[in-house]
Amino acid sequence: MIFGVLIPALNPDEKLIQLVHGLLASPAPIATILVVDDGSDAAHQPVFTQLAHLHASRLALVHHDHNRGKGAALKTGLRTYLAQDQPVDAIATLDADGQHTVAALEACLNRAQTHPDDLVIGARQFTGNVPWRSRFGNVLTDNLVRLLTHQRISDTQTGLRVIPWAYVAALSRFPGERFEFEFDMLLEAKAHGVAVNEQPIPTIYLDGNASSHFRVVRDSLAIYSRFIKFALSGLTSFLIDIGLFSLLTLLLGNGTSLRTIMVATVLARACSSIANYLINRHLVFADAGEQTLAKYVGLLVVQTLASGYLTHALTVGLNLFLTNGNLVPTLAKLIGDFGLFLVSYYVQKTWIFREREHV
Repeated sequence: MIFGVLIPALNPDEKLIQLVHGLLASPAPIATILVVDDGSDAAHQPVFTQLAHLHASRLALVHHDHNRGKGAALKTGLRTYLAQDQPVDAIATLDADGQHTVAALEACLNRAQTHPDDLVIGARQFTGNVPWRSRFGNVLTDNLVRLLTHQRISDTQTGLRVIPWAYVAALSRFPGERFEFEFDMLLEAKAHGVAVNEQPIPTIYLDGNASSHFRVVRDSLAIYSRFIKFALSGLTSFLIDIGLFSLLTLLLGNGTSLRTIMVATVLARACSSIANYLINRHLVFADAGEQTLAKYVGLLVVQTLASGYLTHALTVGLNLFLTNGNLVPTLAKLIGDFGLFLVSYYVQKTWIFREREHV
């Protein structure tokens, strides 16, 4: 296999020059090294000038005229490789701040050669004194990836990755300009038929990870924005659903019977689902995919029946312990629909509103 190397850089120091020297001297089958300057300020331009003066045939530089974000820099690099006449077999990405050694990259390239169709990530071992920003980000994203993809990925924020060529074109069209792009790369891998393969690498933090450009609050919100919007969409439709359900069980009478619960569930869900579909289609999943209405109706039918039967079963069980019969169906619906909410998100994201593939 022949590899390309892609390094996004924002205000780098001498460590980037040392890294490039190490890559040029490496015996690994590296065809080209592409450094993307993501709008670094004037004080850091001498670093890129020194790289240009290396006159290395395997080294290329691309510049953004202003800072656009790490995701944008990575996509610029991927598109640059796609435009080349002689594509490589895979593209390795690594950070410019010295956290990734050439030896760690070589270990990932070796694993990629034995698993050429996989997305190989350099998984850092989080032991000892880990900077709080890194620990915070990884704990959140690790659990969210596990929830949404049913995959256990130990280091979701690593910048050392080897991307198989078959995944490059799709990645170049992904939304997201900052750190959320790398998160989506992991989140969408399974949907594109790409397995995530981990290669353990040393953990290196320099000056408490001070060189990281990760903004804890803003970038975390960007990473989790889709799930947050889905949760808010779900909350809106939930309030409509539970309000109508409670009202209908009171109006119909005999609120603990299966007939009353099913009628109230169907009518309430029909109203709340109209709002939920419109919000998810246009705001959460950005109008992704075609023929989404038919798929959504299919999910709605299954989810409504599941909600009705589950609510009835829980109502029967809760009536053994609770005395207020009017509130029991509503409480049972709250419990049952919470689990269905998580299932619904996964189905809508991976099947109903899945992003279009552009040819």
